[in-house]
Amino acid sequence: MTGNRTLLNPTRTPLILAIIIFGCSKSDPTENMVWPTESLPASSNSSERENEYYKLVDIPIPETINLEASSMVPLPDGRIAIATRRGEIYFVSGVRSEALDPTYQLFASGLHEILGMDYRDGAIYVTQQGEVTRIKNTGGDFRADEFITLTDNWGFGAEHEFTFGSRFDRNGQIWTVHGLTHSYTSKHKFRGWCLRVGMDGESTPTCSGIRSPGGIGMNRFGDMFYTESQGPWNGACSLKHLKPGHFMGHPISHRWYPDAPQMGSTPKKPRGGNTRRQHLEAKRIPKLVPPAVVFPYRKMGQSASAISLDDTQGKFGPFHDQIFVADYTLSLLMRVDLEQVDGVYQGACFPFREGFATGLVGATFTKEGHYYVGGSSRVGWPTRGTAPYSLQRLEWTGKTPFEVQQMKIQPDGFKLVFTKKLNPKTIVNEAFALQTYTHIYQPGYGSPEVDHTSPKIELIEVKENTVRLKVSKLQIGHIHELKLSGIRSAADESLLHDVAYYTLNRLPKH
Repeated sequence: MTGNRTLLNPTRTPLILAIIIFGCSKSDPTENMVWPTESLPASSNSSERENEYYKLVDIPIPETINLEASSMVPLPDGRIAIATRRGEIYFVSGVRSEALDPTYQLFASGLHEILGMDYRDGAIYVTQQGEVTRIKNTGGDFRADEFITLTDNWGFGAEHEFTFGSRFDRNGQIWTVHGLTHSYTSKHKFRGWCLRVGMDGESTPTCSGIRSPGGIGMNRFGDMFYTESQGPWNGACSLKHLKPGHFMGHPISHRWYPDAPQMGSTPKKPRGGNTRRQHLEAKRIPKLVPPAVVFPYRKMGQSASAISLDDTQGKFGPFHDQIFVADYTLSLLMRVDLEQVDGVYQGACFPFREGFATGLVGATFTKEGHYYVGGSSRVGWPTRGTAPYSLQRLEWTGKTPFEVQQMKIQPDGFKLVFTKKLNPKTIVNEAFALQTYTHIYQPGYGSPEVDHTSPKIELIEVKENTVRLKVSKLQIGHIHELKLSGIRSAADESLLHDVAYYTLNRLPKH
């Protein structure tokens, strides 16, 4: 059903069907995994150095509140609205200043696993598992008393059918991404699809081929992306561009194309198996969009979740306009530098910050330049951060870390931009080690790294804080893993993080 349905002072019983989980680290027991279940990898022990530049602050939570934060949005009056997996919305004051003195006020409850939220014109808009809802207080007191269904134009009723919603895009629409039934099938309408929802409640089918999303958000140009989980037809977790009218790679939801005539014809079904690679299948399936950035499994997290654009105008450090992606299983934050080549997104991901208290689900930047994050650690689904729930603030200390700020593709190699001026004597061939690999494109669960190559660095050019690498042979469809050792800044600092992973989809002509 699409349209507006109003409930005043509703009595709602939350339907807690399943624990919030993002499916990279586990599979359905009936599926054949590529590798056996493994314990969580150890931390890199870098959080002590990271804390010198980005400090984590614990925000107190009353003992009476189980704040399993699943979505957050700053409010114009200085508060932050925090939604929870349990279906509550709290308005929290006193957390955006240096002196932490938080006050929590319950605004709404009885909703179902809120995985998207925004604020506009005095109303809160939430994406919950069964609908997009506009929520207001009309009676003059604090509690919400008006709940209006904008749309519920998708099916819902099974485990793992998580629905994530974006903030408003530049056209005033909310984008929703819908996980598959039990993470594997599409038993209910538009499971495995992306929809766009207007303020009038009209919903527009936008993309197919989604498996198990973990978050959704925009880049600086207003293009929408979501985080995809490792599993069938997905060799590793990734960041994917939701290009309207296109296919994200998992064919099980093709059955709903008759309900989406504006999407055109159903894409060809991809061919899967040990010899299949997604970038090659994309040549015969024009609607197939390759991942913009692949997060190598365990090296860069296991359950990619919240997407946050750094739009703080430099208040969060030297990474303005880049995207930050949280991870549930390894309780960490990654950094993404995107670019577009021949109309296709691609780019690099970098480690950024470890040591969060729990599995990360909800996150937001504020205009003060702070990054707020929360989540939970559920029984049966391990997370590196062991707190059952938490609310934390990440602050830039004002000290600039020595990092690879950008990694950009060139016709014959890469251009690296560093945050600080380099010591040119340390920029030698031995400082760079490059290998490439990709993943099997298959209906089985996940994939090991395959098709390894080791391109040679043929030429190095250095200029102040920039290095240009000429590479012997770049590999389309591969992750290019670049390790850097011994490189020092002009002030004799070592890199805070010495690895970058570039996903190559297109080569520029010049």
